[in-house]
Amino acid sequence: MNRVCIAALLALGCVSSVNAADKVKHLFILSGQSNMANLDPSTSFTPALEKAFGKENVVVVKDAQKGQPISRWYKKWKPTQGDAPATTGDLCDRLMKQVNGATKDDKFATVTFIWMQGERDAKDNQGEVYAASLKGLIAQLSEDLKRKDINFVIGRLSDSGLVGKGNPQWNVVRKAQVEVAEAYSRGAWVDTDDLNGDKNDLHYTEDGYKKLGERFAEKSIGLIKQNAK
Repeated sequence: MNRVCIAALLALGCVSSVNAADKVKHLFILSGQSNMANLDPSTSFTPALEKAFGKENVVVVKDAQKGQPISRWYKKWKPTQGDAPATTGDLCDRLMKQVNGATKDDKFATVTFIWMQGERDAKDNQGEVYAASLKGLIAQLSEDLKRKDINFVIGRLSDSGLVGKGNPQWNVVRKAQVEVAEAYSRGAWVDTDDLNGDKNDLHYTEDGYKKLGERFAEKSIGLIKQNAK
């Protein structure tokens, strides 16, 4: 075999290796209450991921519902006092049904969970159990998905609940979100204080949601690259 043929085969081998690497798939699961429900992933979140990993390698699943406490996702949720509600975790079941339907037999190199929720728990004075609930939810998802290497990104509550007299529980939830995210090598959080306009509304502006998607994508990409080393 002449040198030209050998060089051509080697080149083809290199191309095949690159293409194989390019086909590594990544799953992104988004959930939470109103500020997640109002987020359109296709505006800024998904495009950033597709640019980083390739369109065919990105699967995004979102399921969110406005005004809901974390107990609707975390099945073992317990309140600060009193009895737990009769129904817990039903929204997580709904989420997992969508995830299973979207992924089918696909295999994913990484799974990243993006969470934007907590306003309801602050309003219901359940901030003291929020950190434990969030840790429990992440563990629950790991069990449901049968993998221990889930990345997770948390959108910290904005400063909406700090305006005027403020809600002391708002800060409790904010601190819990940051502490949980920073306690794990696969965790990260994003700041949302500048996304809700000059009036510090509960919900974000149109541009705010676009920036939220960009920040979620940036943190997700960072975690994937960091943990791939």
